[in-house]
Amino acid sequence: MMNQKDFLTKMQEDVLDTDEEITMDSKLDEMEEWDSLAFVSFIAMANTNGKSINKEPVKKATTIRDLYELLQG
Repeated sequence: MMNQKDFLTKMQEDVLDTDEEITMDSKLDEMEEWDSLAFVSFIAMANTNGKSINKEPVKKATTIRDLYELLQG
């Protein structure tokens, strides 16, 4: 299981590919980097970490914390 610090790093560098600092409370709809490619990259990252995630819960996520909780659940 990934801790919050590692998750934030992975999201920032690999999924969102941004230099902007993100937090657990960062809102996805306010991030231009959260696009269809990032959406697919997040699901791929989850699969790589042994978690199969359906796209519907990802669509409902509003913050980085919501995505983290999907991986934990």
